Amino acid sequence: MLIPVVLAGGSGTRLWPMSRASYPKQFLSINGTHSMLVETLARFEPLAPAEPIVVCQEAHRFLVAEQLRETDWSADILLEPAMRNTAPAIALAALQAMSRDANAVMLVLPADHAITNPDALIRAMAPAQAAAEQGKLVTFGVTPTRAETGYGYIEKSLETDIGNGREANESAGNDDAVPILRFVEKPDAITAQTYFDSGHYLWNSGMFVMRADRYLQALKQYRPAMLASVTRAWEGRQADLDFLRVDVEAFSACEAESIDCAVMENTADASVVALNAGWSDVGSWQSLWEISAKDDKDNALRGDVVVDDVSGSLIHSESRLVAAVGVRDLMVIETPDAVMVAHRDAAQAVKRIAETLRHQNRPEWDQHRRVHRPWGSYDGVHRAERYQVKRISVNPGGRLSLQKHFHRAEHWIVVRGTARVTRGDETFLLEENQSTYIPLGVVHRLENPGKIELELIEVQSGSYLGEDDIERFDDVYRRE
Repeated sequence: MLIPVVLAGGSGTRLWPMSRASYPKQFLSINGTHSMLVETLARFEPLAPAEPIVVCQEAHRFLVAEQLRETDWSADILLEPAMRNTAPAIALAALQAMSRDANAVMLVLPADHAITNPDALIRAMAPAQAAAEQGKLVTFGVTPTRAETGYGYIEKSLETDIGNGREANESAGNDDAVPILRFVEKPDAITAQTYFDSGHYLWNSGMFVMRADRYLQALKQYRPAMLASVTRAWEGRQADLDFLRVDVEAFSACEAESIDCAVMENTADASVVALNAGWSDVGSWQSLWEISAKDDKDNALRGDVVVDDVSGSLIHSESRLVAAVGVRDLMVIETPDAVMVAHRDAAQAVKRIAETLRHQNRPEWDQHRRVHRPWGSYDGVHRAERYQVKRISVNPGGRLSLQKHFHRAEHWIVVRGTARVTRGDETFLLEENQSTYIPLGVVHRLENPGKIELELIEVQSGSYLGEDDIERFDDVYRRE
């Protein structure tokens, strides 16, 4: 049984302001019509695999569940109670996979990578899966297109794995699984050029094919304490709505380490299959510019953008007209609450802006103006002293918690759909253009009983308008 394992726990700070801590890049449509998570799931459909396993942070669980529902995917969703890098995350998935099939083969894919030629990945799966079924721990190594300093490298052997033995590479195709000689961290420019010229090095993609039991055996050999912690965490798992929660204390005690450092760099069974599929980790705005469609002046333009005498630039607009004149090699990223301008050469430094905003406790590092909730979303339209205006959208069947506020009152005006309102001891319906008032301290709830999205305008007024001014009495989503 082939089980896809999608790692969806990244933060994506180098793609700020589009990517935020509460809504990172894997949930965004970066260079297409669907989110990167959905595109990752669709990538392996031709293989007709078993139901996938998605590993994500607890804070992102409802984003994962909603995007799966929108595309009719079903999956085991494993929640990481703490970020511990890829080795423990894949171990959780391996334990879950083996609970379904003792001989399960895992296809491990990060949720935030782009592949412009997915058919090439499907073709590369044949030698990768064959080697994995023989007990090899296989990764895909991307054929370099330049001397890149932003990626790790894999030095491949000139031999190919055939069963448990080896033969000269000349007897096999270029896409066969070959032994890995070593992993190399991100090199300097001169070293990267040497690697590129030699033809013996591949970019480290972070994608793997391996038997679940074989990975756990390797982890037991090289990181027994890690495996023990993860196993205790998985054995203490509990179902919660669409999710599997593992034991918090046991998993948090686990050391944080990548699969490369924990296993792949230590085992003699590490193999690599060369991949030429238009791969990118989309780790920076420069990476996105490289894989984007461009005009005749090498500009990648998206949204309401007008340019004159502009070249080599990435300009992205989400909410308003962006105009540029007489500039070269710039990145201009506009969102409803932020604008980022940088030279393309400074793409890797954008994460420092996100870190600065985090240290300043600015909301822009964490959330977009539109904030997603399991029942829908809200958009902070305007805020001033003692009042703010929000546009609230509730999905069909969505139900906010039964709650009250200590510092604010609320006015609700329905502009689309039908709302069921609980206010104190009464429950009633509101249609379009009808409104109601929720006094301070009154227990209330908002629901969408209809089949179309409910939209309303909420005007809050009071001495404190923070999202933590809430006491919940009942919540179908089991939030605290």
